[in-house]
Amino acid sequence: MSAPREPRTALQAWPTGFGGAFLLLILLTLIGCVNYALSLGYGLTFLLAGVWVLSAAQALRAARELTVTVQVPGPVEAGQDLPVTLRARGGRGGVLRVTLASTQGGAAGSVALDGSGELTLALPTRTRGPLDVTVALRALDRLGLWHVNLPSPDPLTVLVHPAPEEPAPPPPTRTRPGQGEGAGRAPGDEEFAGLRPYQSGDSPRQVSWRHVARTGQLLTRETDAAQGSARHLDWTDTTGDPESRVSRLSAWVHALTARGEAYALHLPTEQVPLGAGEAQRQAALNALALQPPLPPPAPPLKVAAAPLSGPALLWTLLALTVTLAPGVMRQPWWLSVLIAALLGHSLLRARSARVTPLPTWLLALLAVAGGAALNATYGTLLGRDAGTAFLALLAALKTAESHARRDQAVLTLLGLFVTSTGFFFSQGPVTALYTLLCAALLLTAATTRLGTPPPLTRAELGARLRRTGRLLALAAPLTLALFVLFPRPDGPLWQLPVQGQNLTGLSSEVSAGTFTNLAQNPAVAFRADFRGPVPPPAERYWRGPVLENFDGVTWRQVRGNAPMPSVEATGEPLTYDLTLEPSGTPWLLALDAVVRVPQGSVITGAFQAATFRPVATRRRVTLVSQPALLGRRESQDRLRFDTLLPRGQNPRTLALAQPWQALPPAARVQAALDHLRQGGFTYTLSPPLLPEENRTDAFLFRSRQGFCEHYASAFAVLMRAAGLSARVVTGYLGGELNPDGNYLIVRQQDAHAWTEVWLPGQGWVRVDPTAVIAPARVNTDLRTALTRPTASVAQSRGTLDRLRLRLDAWQNRWNSVVVEYDGEQQTALLSRLGVQGGAQTLWWLVVPALILTLLPAYAWARRAARPTDPAQRLWQDLTRSLGASLHPGETPGAFTQRQAELHPHLAPLLSEAARAYHAARYAPGSPDAALRDLRAAVKAVRGMRHRARR
Repeated sequence: MSAPREPRTALQAWPTGFGGAFLLLILLTLIGCVNYALSLGYGLTFLLAGVWVLSAAQALRAARELTVTVQVPGPVEAGQDLPVTLRARGGRGGVLRVTLASTQGGAAGSVALDGSGELTLALPTRTRGPLDVTVALRALDRLGLWHVNLPSPDPLTVLVHPAPEEPAPPPPTRTRPGQGEGAGRAPGDEEFAGLRPYQSGDSPRQVSWRHVARTGQLLTRETDAAQGSARHLDWTDTTGDPESRVSRLSAWVHALTARGEAYALHLPTEQVPLGAGEAQRQAALNALALQPPLPPPAPPLKVAAAPLSGPALLWTLLALTVTLAPGVMRQPWWLSVLIAALLGHSLLRARSARVTPLPTWLLALLAVAGGAALNATYGTLLGRDAGTAFLALLAALKTAESHARRDQAVLTLLGLFVTSTGFFFSQGPVTALYTLLCAALLLTAATTRLGTPPPLTRAELGARLRRTGRLLALAAPLTLALFVLFPRPDGPLWQLPVQGQNLTGLSSEVSAGTFTNLAQNPAVAFRADFRGPVPPPAERYWRGPVLENFDGVTWRQVRGNAPMPSVEATGEPLTYDLTLEPSGTPWLLALDAVVRVPQGSVITGAFQAATFRPVATRRRVTLVSQPALLGRRESQDRLRFDTLLPRGQNPRTLALAQPWQALPPAARVQAALDHLRQGGFTYTLSPPLLPEENRTDAFLFRSRQGFCEHYASAFAVLMRAAGLSARVVTGYLGGELNPDGNYLIVRQQDAHAWTEVWLPGQGWVRVDPTAVIAPARVNTDLRTALTRPTASVAQSRGTLDRLRLRLDAWQNRWNSVVVEYDGEQQTALLSRLGVQGGAQTLWWLVVPALILTLLPAYAWARRAARPTDPAQRLWQDLTRSLGASLHPGETPGAFTQRQAELHPHLAPLLSEAARAYHAARYAPGSPDAALRDLRAAVKAVRGMRHRARR
């Protein structure tokens, strides 16, 4: 038979308003990561999710260990604030949130707990009489994401004294006559009348300290006076409504008490006998406070929102400044100046109360003007660049008008959202570390929302950062499990507009100067990892847009429904992985001829690989190319179109090519190359400007200086003038081999243009006229070709170049393992681990993985929840053995008495445990003996409870 068990209400954690908004932020960032394949964004999202989950455990732990006592001082006068003091013990690492409510108003506040905490709230009072105060207690985590409702203490009843009339007339001089022997005297201050035991409220001057020293007992001297000198206050001495009468009588009571005179008070419902001193004053004011009719309760006052203190704003400004700093490198300069000015104003406001928040109308004007300026700069507010810049502006505007603690919560959420948008621009390891720092600072600033924020000192910042770092470390296993197992979709939900301001690359059209600009840009276009030998430099032609429409100045792409030309393989296939940087274009740069592309991509009729959606973020794709004869069977309409030239232009070029039409097709190509080789042409990035009319004539016969687009365009015009089908192909040539990773780095400066000519029996044949002028452009790199056009070996690398390649190898490894971790790599990883199946199998794996990853955090929470004092630890073991907990404000003695009523057979052991606990905690000397007795009592209680359950 089991012993009766005390019914116990299970503690439950619920999200706060801030916690709900935090969860919504997690869901929004998760949707963004799913849509835009932001791999590092998944990491940040899952890290915040881990913080959200662990905060619930922190709130529950604080609630389980928390005991609260409530103290209220003596009565106060109507119109004064009633101070209510709450002392908390336990709940280490949590926050106590207190809400006071009464019929005359309310108050609320928080205090952070580090083993103990104290909070005093001022409750407003407006009318006299009994005031019932209810106390609601909630335990929260340090971030304020979760709350646990604690059992409420019994309602408090406080008597509110009437406010004295100011100014009041002097008290009446009427005295009370004496009757009979001994009746002529009354309590007063004229003569000694005897000694009596000390009572609370007696003046220390009336205590007979001589008797205290001799007997050790507190005795108070009594004095009296002639009864005729005692004042008599009567209800009939006042006029007006009851509240006016009570107020005047209260003023007379205060005045007579201040003068030390004795008085009596007669009210319609009560009589206060003669007396003097503090006890008499309290008795009189209590009677006046309860004198009917009591005034009706006033409408309760609305509790004002908690103000945002200067230190809390300073913490938040520090975190936001670090978060918004990277935007300086990518947003307009005027926006950076405006954001700095808004943050500076907020900083001054945090340091000085004389600086007021900016008016709402000015902030609204700045928001509208800033949005209009960004729209004019980027052409939209919905794209990546404009959207993130506008979000940074809104965050800065919010700091300028923040005045309440709820505004700090909004700033924290805005800062975390701005942090996540940084992955649109970069997902490198440096960005990952910086994002982690921003998240830690923002979460650290969020801990100042509750309680009294400490000053912003280096020591306090370090302590709070260490606490936040410990929380993030506990969330790391959960983050890793979700990062690996969370299903990755194959396609986006919608497409993000990407402005071209920060993106450079190939265009769908080419005219003089296009590739000259790209040649000055060292940014990485893509990286290529080969699953086999790396092709030699002469075979590293990366095919991009194919341009067939020529108007005399510009070459453009042609889209149509022509039949697919033939592809006849002549060599072994070559497999390689491309890591494409964001370009805003759909092109997949492939070696000739691409024969296999990833899902969601196509091979066009011009043998160009393209994807269905632009490359807006870093993307990794696998391609297969194979040497082949291209287009031996080609559409005749396309071949005719590729011989067209604009009428009336470039007569000298036409005249030059006219005699070549009698030569065989291959000889026509050679004749044009010979003309370039022997014509004194120069390879340069700074050619002279060419006219709009007869541009090819100007280049071939006057300037003879140009870059790849000049030579490819002029050669295609010569071939068309000679009667052959020709077109311009753009893409990239070459690539820098990184020996640390055995992969190619292709940069924007490697952009190139060449010509394709259709020859009977051979199909489309690549002809690179630039190689005739500068062979080093094909055999080496751009830098060597510009200085030594005929060189066959590239310039040697210096120490800085080798260091740069080593860093790029690390970056490439990071990209392959972390940034490009997608559904395909996820499936491959699980296959290597022996797990087969699709997304449904992954969901089954997520649940046990979450449980396993939360076990370390649970063990840490349990360990940290144990009190440091050995007596408190043993007492905690006792309460757990009984399956009960201390009520708020309950002492150990009261707890054991309550448990003894539920478990009578344990009463002697519980009494011994309480005695030993008090001795160990408060008795002088060594507590070792008391601890042994307490340990034995706890062990005996545990054993008896175990036998009772069996």
